[in-house]
Amino acid sequence: MSTSCRLDKWLWAVRLYKTRSLATKACQAGKIKRGQKTLKPSATLQVGDHLDITVPENTHVRHVEIVQLLEKRVSAPLAREALVDHTSADVLKQVEEKRKILREERLFRQEGDQGRMTKKKRRNWDQAKGATHHPFFGEE
Repeated sequence: MSTSCRLDKWLWAVRLYKTRSLATKACQAGKIKRGQKTLKPSATLQVGDHLDITVPENTHVRHVEIVQLLEKRVSAPLAREALVDHTSADVLKQVEEKRKILREERLFRQEGDQGRMTKKKRRNWDQAKGATHHPFFGEE
């Protein structure tokens, strides 16, 4: 096992980012910090380092301690063992509440009308209104 690892590889290997390129972009955008210093994708990590990672949804910052260095992507249970999350319980609770609200809104939007009408919904709507002519094509 190596004593150091690239930041972008580690972020991808422990499943904090879905792809290595997303991890690289997050580093370049200044979303990964060690102390107050923004890290580049090629920064070397060591066991015991503490990172501040802005999650991809930009909802909160995770405070993570590196316990194990990984260069290759591993299963989720093994990935959880490679880090210790020191994010406060209050922040995690707020994030979970936000996710719950967003999930409920998404389910509501799926059930109701959203966005542009389909042809079938438009015809039904026109029939319900009793429309006898279409605004673009004149009389029917």
